[in-house]
Amino acid sequence: MRYETGGRTLLHGIDLTARPGETVGVAGPNGSGKTTLLRCVYGALRPAAGRVLLDGTDAGALPVKERARRVAVVPQDASGTFGLTVREVVAMGRSPHKRFWEQDGPEDVRRIAGALRTVGVEELGERPFDELSGGERQRALVARALVQDPGLLALDEPTNHLDIRYQLEILGLVRGLPATGLLVLHDLNLAASFCDRLYLLHEGRVVAAGTPAEVLTEEMLGEVYGVRTRVGVHPTTGAPSIVYLP
Repeated sequence: MRYETGGRTLLHGIDLTARPGETVGVAGPNGSGKTTLLRCVYGALRPAAGRVLLDGTDAGALPVKERARRVAVVPQDASGTFGLTVREVVAMGRSPHKRFWEQDGPEDVRRIAGALRTVGVEELGERPFDELSGGERQRALVARALVQDPGLLALDEPTNHLDIRYQLEILGLVRGLPATGLLVLHDLNLAASFCDRLYLLHEGRVVAAGTPAEVLTEEMLGEVYGVRTRVGVHPTTGAPSIVYLP
């Protein structure tokens, strides 16, 4: 897949596969194309070349509502939420499954309550969304994606604004879902712990792909990020453990 804008190519020949049920991470320095790639996957941007396939179907040929049934998105920021309560924002995730102006039924209400409870914001349901802290907003957006019941859950830096407890809980939740997870992550230790496979981007190209142990090597991190590291093995999880050196 290739993406271009303003005469510049931001993504060059990207080839990425996320298998059913996998948690796949996309990492790389600022400006490497991570968010652009994710936007192409969920349809906010249209590739200049190549296709996005959802279960073998060309996503670009799907009606908007059908694509929304298959892919749920947790963006870095929320739009269209002014004046809405947390519960109303989460309820927006049920829209692809209903007719225009159709009211929430018992199943919708059950799913919304369950999602609020799952991400730990059940007591905030009637609060205005715009009054929440950054971490509370992020959890509410994850709840909105959960009630969409997608096959693919695309998350753009889902741990932003979250303290370590909720970082671990949200990523653990995503990993435990039956949906495929595609996550843009900056924290490489979290990526190593929670992702089955990683794609490392640099200047719009995939420079490494594989398991976290295959991708997160001292040599690769030095080449891509320009930092010195020591990469060991976590004694409990067996995942790569990265220490950054001065």
